[in-house]
Amino acid sequence: MENKKKYLFDNPNNIKRVLYLLYGCCALLFALDFVIHRHVMHNLENLWGFYPVYGFVGCVVLVLVAKWMRTFLMRPEDYYHEDKTDIDVKQNAGSGGHDVDA
Repeated sequence: MENKKKYLFDNPNNIKRVLYLLYGCCALLFALDFVIHRHVMHNLENLWGFYPVYGFVGCVVLVLVAKWMRTFLMRPEDYYHEDKTDIDVKQNAGSGGHDVDA
């Protein structure tokens, strides 16, 4: 007799409901873009869909910059690996390595 606990998103209908809710929010925000007056600083901000495109381009630029930074920030795979001589010295120091008041 298996007593498996059911979670909220185990039911595919609940996932569909959440997706429909998100789609509805996106549609509402898109519709409000035509109704609400924005105080813009640049003429480009008056274009439809400027902010989603701006956000997408910003994310792409962040990913590309992070990929470029990885070339000089990445360390070798064994960067934090201790040498065998360091391990022997640490094991022989103190009383078994359990010195709390050291």
